[in-house]
Amino acid sequence: MKALVVYLTLGVLPVLGGSRQAPTIRLYTQFQQDPPETVLESVQEELENILEPLGLGFEWRSLVLNRGNEVSTELAVIHFKGNCDISDLEAADAFPGPLGWTHISDGEILPFSDVNCDGIRLFLQRDLLKLPEKGRPAAYGRAIARVVAHELYHIFAKTTKHGARGLGKAAYSAQELLRTRFEFEKRESDVLRAHHLRLVGASSNPGQ
Repeated sequence: MKALVVYLTLGVLPVLGGSRQAPTIRLYTQFQQDPPETVLESVQEELENILEPLGLGFEWRSLVLNRGNEVSTELAVIHFKGNCDISDLEAADAFPGPLGWTHISDGEILPFSDVNCDGIRLFLQRDLLKLPEKGRPAAYGRAIARVVAHELYHIFAKTTKHGARGLGKAAYSAQELLRTRFEFEKRESDVLRAHHLRLVGASSNPGQ
């Protein structure tokens, strides 16, 4: 098994809905350390803002509490590495390497991704300190959600390729991760909408 490493850092780094309702996608999460509620709420809200307009709705589940007896039409598992909070911010630049990666086995993309919370915090810390203190947790949560959305694109589109712009590209700046709005471009959005339609078709024709 290997990982599809996504360098979601500075842009100068090399690039390594229908009317019927699709089944809700179960998103199983495991945090190395439980995040503050404000950060978690921001992650969930931003991921919803990015993907629900494309037809992809999520049911959040704890991987730790999973008993292995649930059946899902579609699922993904996200492991959040490190500490997903904004403690110990410093006014210093840091380049922590990949912020997210998705696993591959024998050329097949697996529904398992890792998100580097510590790396995201280090990468953004100088810019987070420029924000009002009260708004930092939400901004940090939005940034985490954007890394998650990128990894989910690889999983649902079943591709290792990246877009030229927007959330589908391989390298982000700190400003892109923190700005108020950041979305997939049309090509990647169309791919995800097509995935939504496949889920609708699968649920409408379960015997096929």
